[in-house]
Amino acid sequence: MGIPPLFNLTEKVALAQSMIDSQIIPSDWIYENIFHFSEDEYDEYRSLVKKDAESKFRLAQIENEAHQKLNDQIEKRKIISKSKIDQLVRDTNTEIQQLAKHFFVPFFQTSDEMLQAVTPDGVIVCTPTDIHFGPVASALKSGAHVLVEKPITQSVEEARKIISLSEQTSREVLVGHHRRHYGILQKTRQLIHDGVLGQLVAVQGMWTARKADAYYESEGRKKRSSGPVLINLIHEIDILRYLCGEVQSIFAKLSGGIRNHPKEESAALVMELGNGVLGTFLLSDVTPSPWTWEHATGENDGFPKSAQNTFRFVGTEACLEFPNLSIWKTQGEADWHHPMLREDYNIPLENAYILQCKHFCNVINKKEKPRITAQDATRTLAATLAVFEASESGKQVLL
Repeated sequence: MGIPPLFNLTEKVALAQSMIDSQIIPSDWIYENIFHFSEDEYDEYRSLVKKDAESKFRLAQIENEAHQKLNDQIEKRKIISKSKIDQLVRDTNTEIQQLAKHFFVPFFQTSDEMLQAVTPDGVIVCTPTDIHFGPVASALKSGAHVLVEKPITQSVEEARKIISLSEQTSREVLVGHHRRHYGILQKTRQLIHDGVLGQLVAVQGMWTARKADAYYESEGRKKRSSGPVLINLIHEIDILRYLCGEVQSIFAKLSGGIRNHPKEESAALVMELGNGVLGTFLLSDVTPSPWTWEHATGENDGFPKSAQNTFRFVGTEACLEFPNLSIWKTQGEADWHHPMLREDYNIPLENAYILQCKHFCNVINKKEKPRITAQDATRTLAATLAVFEASESGKQVLL
């Protein structure tokens, strides 16, 4: 006989608009279901919208930390997003359960429990780096495709095992080097490869910030596996590989002692990249500055946008500041006697996390090839780990 009219059309539309503004539920789901709500459901979702307005900042922090900015396409593909480690689940159980409820995805205490209960098309693994291998291997054996947070694993040996498992199960493994999904990175790659800079000669980059003291309340973040080399520098090395070619050699020096943590705090690198391109990079997580990718682009609301460039690519005909995409060329012959003119490319910054998840869905549906495979990510990992080897040996490491 249907559900009796418990509230009028105006109230329904008002609630629908509030839910859309909160962005806690996909709009198509809202319009498909709101006119069939029971009175209890109406009260529940009205309360949910209110609670979301009060806790939006907290939930945004959780989403950014876990890279779980899911959308309706992910829900339809039954991708189960999980961040599983027993101690972490117990510490944040209520918050993670609430987040799962908001996105209408199942919640499980362990990955084994999940894989016994459902057969997902794809699994997103967001555990700490040193326990990536187990959940990835379990997911592959269950028949699921995998998107794993970067780095792929803590060692090249584990990464090679994942590659082997991926081949044995005929399942794809994508790795969360999400910056490859930004239009500004694709445009930069095009400019370099099209020879707009002439022959690329060298690149200079930096990532320098002071992480908040609260970031280190977890003892795990004081270890090398959570230091700036494996957490931050690996993104930059992946960018350099993607834009300039493979890393041929690395010389590096590491330092620490400001916070007295076991991990490194700062690093200076000299590299040779593809086609003889030389590169230098400065890294630190103990000095406040505007020169990080996060501050430069404003991709994360937790880091105020500075709009300062963090890379400079120099070629025989022109040079490029990145990520603002400003090209400098001489007016006339390319030498120091002629004035330089700047050309800016204005490319809006997308949400790369959502694009990454959409890409994952398309890979599962065989509509796209992986933008970064396990093999590709393993090369990024190997080049990043070479930083430790070079610093400890005091010698250049050839790759």
